[in-house]
Amino acid sequence: MKVKGNHVILSVILIITGFIIALSYQFANEVPKNQVITERQWKKEDELRNQVLFEQSVNRNLAEELRAIQAEITGIEEEIAIQQRTYFNLVEDLDKLRMATGTVGIKGPGIEVTLTDAQYVPDGDNPNFYIVHEFHIQKVIHELLVTQAEAIAINGQRISHRSYIQCVGPVIRIDGNTSFAPFVITAIGDSAKLHDSLHLPGGVRDQLLSDQIEVRIEKKDLIMMDPYLSDRG
Repeated sequence: MKVKGNHVILSVILIITGFIIALSYQFANEVPKNQVITERQWKKEDELRNQVLFEQSVNRNLAEELRAIQAEITGIEEEIAIQQRTYFNLVEDLDKLRMATGTVGIKGPGIEVTLTDAQYVPDGDNPNFYIVHEFHIQKVIHELLVTQAEAIAINGQRISHRSYIQCVGPVIRIDGNTSFAPFVITAIGDSAKLHDSLHLPGGVRDQLLSDQIEVRIEKKDLIMMDPYLSDRG
């Protein structure tokens, strides 16, 4: 059979038309699929976004709990520090009280004050005017206590807040124990401060000298004292 030109043209048109229809059909089928993938991605992104927001909320809550715990720990540490300072102060006060009452031995720098009867008594004068009396010793002790001496002893005998000094003729009794001149008064504390307090113009040293008492005052690097007699074992 002879193929005419019109038939050829028609065949080409049909082939092209079929190709276009097939391409359109394929395109029509692919568009929904692309749309479905996009929706899935959006849902996935939305889920990730919600998860991030949730994690951020959890982190904020944990941060607030952490700050609360840190504040509680800080409060506990401050309370412990206060208790430690209180305990330290109580121990320090107790040690000072023990030293003041003479119940424990003590050592440290300080001064030594020696009071001696006058070497010369003019003829006809009362010898009692030229010897050391209890009030002379008490003047020295009072000045040393005012100047914050930590501990005091007389002729090596530790005295406490309960001590008493009594003049009995030419001797002095300290808490019932007899002591003779010269009287060596030792005091533990700030040696410079104690020394200067006794040398104030018109002070204790000048008063003792005016009473004809010989006075020697020396700074000491180390003085050792035993406990108060009645508290020894």
